[in-house]
Formats: sequence, C-alpha cells, structure tokens
Amino acid sequence: MADFDALLNRWQKAGVLDAEAARRIRAFELELEHPAGLRWQGMVALILGALLLACGVILFVSAHWDDMGPGLRYTLVIGLVAVFHLGGAWAREHFHALSTALHAVGTVSTGAAIALVGQIFNIQEHWPAAILLWAIAAAAGWILLQDEAQPILTLLLFPAWILSEFSFAAQGHIGQNVYLGRFLIVWAVLYLTLFLGSRRKIAQGVLFAAAAIASLVGIVYALESWRSWSGSQTFLPFHLRAWAWVDIAALPVALAFIRLRKSLIPVAVAIAFSIALPWCQRIWTDVFDDGAGGHSYYVNNEPNLAARALVAAFALFIAWWGVRQASKALVNLGIVGFAIAVGWFYFSDIFDKVGRSLGLIGLGILFLAGGWALEKMRRGLMSRMGQNNPSTLEAQ
Repeated sequence: MADFDALLNRWQKAGVLDAEAARRIRAFELELEHPAGLRWQGMVALILGALLLACGVILFVSAHWDDMGPGLRYTLVIGLVAVFHLGGAWAREHFHALSTALHAVGTVSTGAAIALVGQIFNIQEHWPAAILLWAIAAAAGWILLQDEAQPILTLLLFPAWILSEFSFAAQGHIGQNVYLGRFLIVWAVLYLTLFLGSRRKIAQGVLFAAAAIASLVGIVYALESWRSWSGSQTFLPFHLRAWAWVDIAALPVALAFIRLRKSLIPVAVAIAFSIALPWCQRIWTDVFDDGAGGHSYYVNNEPNLAARALVAAFALFIAWWGVRQASKALVNLGIVGFAIAVGWFYFSDIFDKVGRSLGLIGLGILFLAGGWALEKMRRGLMSRMGQNNPSTLEAQ
C-alpha cells in the first residue's frame, strides 16, 4: 500500500480507526519485505515480448511459406509449437512468469498449426472444428499447467467455437446476426459477473475487458434485426433456433449456478434484454425494379426510441448490480454504457433536427452537464457501495 501513513491518518480523523489499530497496521506494513523492482514493469515487458515474438514468428513463416515443400512446412509448424512449450517447461522453475508467457505463445501457435496443417494436407474445410481443436489444446494446457494464460485462452475459445459453429450453420439466413448478438450479450454478462472476486486478477481483468467489448458488439448485432436483401432468403430453421437457445440461454444459466448469487439474476436479465432488443425496431421494405420486368426487395430496419431506452435501462441495471456486488468495475461499466446510450439518443433523435450550430451547442451542454451528473451519480453509487460493504471499499 503506497503512502499508507496518509490513509491511516485520514481514517483516524474520520473515526474509522482508533490509535491502537492504526499503530498495529503501521507496524505490520513496515515489517513487510517487498520484492525489489516494480512488478508491473516486468509483466508489461513479458506480455509485449510474447506478443512481439508471436507476431515475428507469424511474419517469418508467412514470408517463406511459398518457398517450402509440404514436409518442411509441417516440420516447421510442429517444431514451433514444440519449441515454445519446451522453453516454457525449462523456464518454469527459474522464472515462472516467463514460463507462463512462453506456454501462452505455444498455445496460440497451436491454433495456427491446426489451420496450417489442414491447409498443407488439403483436409476438408470446416473451420469451426479447427477452433474446437484449439480450445481443447488450451483446456489441456489449463489442466496440466494451472497458470494464468491457459484458462483465459480456454474460456475465450470455447464460446468462440460455439459462436463459429452457429454462424457457419446459419450463414445466409434471416436473423443470423440477431442470434449472434443475443449470444454475445448473454455470455458477456455471464463473464462480467461470474469471475467477480476471483483471486486470479489477470484472468479476471482480461475476461472482463473481453466481455465488455463483446457486450457492445452484441448490442450492435442484435439491432441489425431481421434485415434481408433477397427474396430467396429464409428464416432460421427450427432446429437451428432450438440449438441457438440452448447456447444463448440454457448453457449460460447452467454455468451461472456455479456462482448463484453473483451471476444468475444478471444472466436472466440479459436473456430477457436480448429477446426484447431486436424487436424494438422500425421495419420497412424497399422495392426495386431489376430492369427485366421483375422486382427485388430489401427489408430495412432502424432502432426506435424503445431500443435506446432499453439499452439505457440495461446499463443502469449493470451499475446497480455492481453496487450490490461491491464491484467498482461493474459500476463504471454501467455508467459508461448509460452515457453511450444517452449520446446515441442525442445524435439519432435531436442533433439533426436542431441544425448544426445548435446541435453542437447542445452537445457541449450535454458533455458538461451530463458528465457532471454522471460523475456525481458514480460517486454516490461508490459511496453507497462502501457503506453496504465496508470491507471492500475501494479508492475512487
């Protein structure tokens, strides 16, 4: 804890700590032996090093790929996977963080190896199966290594495989993006809440960031609604819709039971939100003359005011749930989501109707007044969170 004396003095003045408790905390902190150096600098160096190493290998292989025969290609691909994992095994006792980074690069290389081996031997193409094999390799790494990187890759790859299989089967059908968006929304909320309080902070942070991005992408996909561009297009067949709801609702609810109090209610709300959002649309059909005596049809859609209100309400729910779970990250995410929904409403329903100059003036007022109101709201939520959960109070 940096500068703990200032914090202890502040807590004493506020009556939170008495002098004896402050003295004991101060003595405890002074007796701790902190490791030399700054840990975050080493972690950044390892992460960047792993990324640069992986990128360099990819560029090297791609630059010389056409000059190699099938045998040399296969040997190179398998050799790279083996080298990274063997390097990780060698470094495990000497520098555990370096070992984790090398094993992570090895698992990432495994995905490339699966795709390249399929290309080398002209194996029949079904690209979602390659992602499944990659996810199984990451799961094996998780079981064997028990480090930070392998669970992250596993938990990202298995939903990616499910999404890929559905996308492959639903290609060209009306409503494909709606179901993809619903999947992303529900699984994003599951990941946002399932790992709250996890001791693996790096895994929690990466999965939280990935889920936050996925939730935004899912909302955009869901708002594409039932758009179609050809009279020959059909809606998703019944068996595909049934499997889609297994992936969208049944599987996340089952996983949410692992952390019943943290995830079940948010997942249920996310399912209801994902069902309702695609129907908050204004839909119309444009008819075009194809020049040969026939007509072509294009079904358009546009989110209505209800869609904006629904997104804003869902963002407020996320913030409220963050208060209940004493999660500063969830509260901040909900506030940012609400701000995006308000900005979306302003640009879609107000800006073009008042003219450019008045629109910019209103935008400035919105940023100033809205930013002040949202920050005030955020601090109020943080304060309420601290009162309800004093043991988890975080600095704002």
